[in-house]
Amino acid sequence: MIRSVVQGCGSYLPERLVTNDELAKTMDTSDEWIQQRTGIKQRHIAADGEFTSHLAIKAAERALAHAGISGADLDLIVLATATPDETFPATATVVQKALGMTKGAAFDLQAVCAGFVYGVSVADSMIKNGLAGTALVIGAETFSRILDWNDRGTCVLFGDGAGAIVLKGEQGNGTSADRGILANALHSDGRQHDILYVDGGPSSTRTTGFLRMEGKEVFKHAVVNMAAVVGEVLAKAGLEAKDIDWLVPHQANKRIIDSTGRKLGLPPEKVVVTVDRHANTSAASIPLALDAAVKDGRIKKGDLALLEGIGGGLAWGASLIRW
Repeated sequence: MIRSVVQGCGSYLPERLVTNDELAKTMDTSDEWIQQRTGIKQRHIAADGEFTSHLAIKAAERALAHAGISGADLDLIVLATATPDETFPATATVVQKALGMTKGAAFDLQAVCAGFVYGVSVADSMIKNGLAGTALVIGAETFSRILDWNDRGTCVLFGDGAGAIVLKGEQGNGTSADRGILANALHSDGRQHDILYVDGGPSSTRTTGFLRMEGKEVFKHAVVNMAAVVGEVLAKAGLEAKDIDWLVPHQANKRIIDSTGRKLGLPPEKVVVTVDRHANTSAASIPLALDAAVKDGRIKKGDLALLEGIGGGLAWGASLIRW
C-alpha cells in the first residue's frame, strides 16, 4: 500500500505584529474582552504589497528545505486559500514558478478554514492514484484584506500567514503503524452558508466583499461536527482517541479547541494551541500550528497527529497522520 509520508514542513508569518491593545486604540474593544472570548492575544498582518503568494512561497521554501528537496522535485502543488492574489490564474501557479517546478500540476483549493485538511486529502488521493509522487500542500491567507475593520465582532479574530507540508509516496504495510496519512474524512453542508460567508465576489457583486459571521451559530456547529469527524477518521484507521499523541486543530477560538479536546478525553498538553499568537488564519492555521509543534520538538517521528478544521460552507474535515 502506498502511504503519503510527510517529509517536511514550514511556515511563514508577516513581520507586522498587531496586539489587542493596538486594536483597542481604534475600536470599541479591549485586550480582556478579546482574550476572554477567543484566547487571542495578537495576530500578524501582511504588509502593503505583500500578497498571499508571497506568504505561500516563503512557507513552501521552508518546507522544501526541511524535506531536503527542491521545487524541481515536486509533481503537485495544492494551495488552500480563500484569498487568492487574483480571480485567475490559480495562485498556486505563481508559487510553482517561484519554486522552479516545471512538471506536474499546481492548483488552488477553496474550503476556507477547512482548506488545509481538504488539500491534504486531495494530495493524498492523487499520490495513492499514481498522479503524483511528491506533493506540496500549502495553506496561505491574507484575511486582513477581506475584513470589515468597523466590525469588532469579526476583525479582531483573524490574521495572515502561511504553512506547508511536503508529502511523498512510500510503500507501507497497510497498518496503522505505517508512517504517513492513515485516513481522511471530508464533509460540507451548504444549508449553513449564511452563518459564515463573504458578501462579495466577481460573479455576484464584482467586489471583493467583507467577511460576515454569526459567531454563536458557527461555534455550535463547530463543536458538534468536529467531534463527529474526529470519531469518523479514527474509525477508518481502526484507532481510538486514546491513541492520539497530538491534536492539531484549526485555530479559530480557544473555547472550541478546549471543547474538542475534552470531548476526545485528551489532556490539554496533547492539544497544539497557537491561536493566542496567530489568531484565526483560516487555511493557514493548521499548518502553522503543525510546524510550530514539529520545530519545538513536541511532534516526533512515529507520533500520531490528528488534524481537524471547520470553515465557511460549512465545510469540515480531519486527517490522521503517523508522523
